[in-house]
Amino acid sequence: MNFKKHGIAAIAIAAAAALSACSAGSLGSSDDDTTSGGAAAEKIELSFLVDNTETSQMTAQAIADGFMAENDDVEITIESRPGGADGDNIVKTKLATGEMNDIFMYNSGSLLQALDPTNQLVDLSSEEFMSRVDEAFLPSVSSGDKVFGVPFGQAMAGGILYNRSVYDDLGLEVPTTWDEFMANNEKIKAAGIDPVIQSFGDTWTSQLFILADFHNVTQAQSDWAEKYTANQAKYVDEPAIKGFQRLEEVATAGYMNEDYATAKLDQALTKLVNGEGAHYPMLTFVVNTYVTLADDAAENIGFFAQPGDDAATNGLTAWTPAGIYLPATTEGEELEAAKRFLDYVATPEACDAQTEAVTPTGPYMVQGCTLPDDLPQAVLDLQSYFDEGKASPALEFVSPVKGPNLEKITVEVGSGIRSAADGAKLYDQDVEKQAQQLGLEGW
Repeated sequence: MNFKKHGIAAIAIAAAAALSACSAGSLGSSDDDTTSGGAAAEKIELSFLVDNTETSQMTAQAIADGFMAENDDVEITIESRPGGADGDNIVKTKLATGEMNDIFMYNSGSLLQALDPTNQLVDLSSEEFMSRVDEAFLPSVSSGDKVFGVPFGQAMAGGILYNRSVYDDLGLEVPTTWDEFMANNEKIKAAGIDPVIQSFGDTWTSQLFILADFHNVTQAQSDWAEKYTANQAKYVDEPAIKGFQRLEEVATAGYMNEDYATAKLDQALTKLVNGEGAHYPMLTFVVNTYVTLADDAAENIGFFAQPGDDAATNGLTAWTPAGIYLPATTEGEELEAAKRFLDYVATPEACDAQTEAVTPTGPYMVQGCTLPDDLPQAVLDLQSYFDEGKASPALEFVSPVKGPNLEKITVEVGSGIRSAADGAKLYDQDVEKQAQQLGLEGW
């Protein structure tokens, strides 16, 4: 997938997350909302399942409110689910039992393929509104000729958020190689500051050193994803094992915060903003959360791509947005209303509603959508990678293979319970099971 070709290099990558979760409130009937007999018309009620992060809740509420303002015959209620593996299991169970909400938000890419979308989801390929969705997004929500989702939020990236004041005080420069990064960590530790913040209390956050390293993998072996999908490349081998090794190196060197095992995402961001820690491996969707924590946070927290072995090939690993999908169990007037909702989501008006609610994480993947000019420093840092053509898609957007237990394995490696080699080997086994379930050739 060529992100640069489809305009990401022309727009600033922003940040996101949010302030507080919201639930949908009911809208009162207007004077005109009556039948010919004078009784209030009954609204079509839709439930919209979204993960429980503040950003997702705020984004979902914004687009639901925008839609309902133009469609007073429909009422959308937002429901929440956990993130990570627990959330994956809830989505799979709801689909398998026929109890999925009318509309749901979920990952695009490889995790979507694990839902058996051809049998479980409504095909949207013939809907007119899909022509307004950026072509770069479509492969991540497709299976064969069928397309199943519209973008939820914006594109984002994975890498290292860092405290610029700490860097300035210690005279450090942004690293472009892993050796430079580790040298910075040593100086930061000597200054009495936690070099690398981790938040294994939210287990999904433990994966970033592996996931954000994928640009480095592709630079070392351009066809790695293709071979990986065909069962001809493994994480236990070079170059992919280096992500596991880098997680292990940081832990072994004692560079992590003392409470890494129990700290949550919000606590980690607070440490970063307060200068208690210098680096936080993370996806950029969290930026709008941390900018609320201090007046100077938007300017003081920067971002750089995860360094690899060669400064000349240093670059960014990028993510397409999540998607909004309709389960096959949504039928009748609910299906018609749900499609109207997706039609609204794929408009500049819906993008503007999201921007009003949360600072964007990056470019919207809907035609005609624009971004504001006043974006946080991390966004400006991200932009340079795209401007220079130094960005590539994350593995989950170029391969359907992703094991469900990576976050559990990375917690063990980052905690010293399991070696990098053992973790990579275990993940290869986890991947094998998933690939066999998908029926891929060579497995």
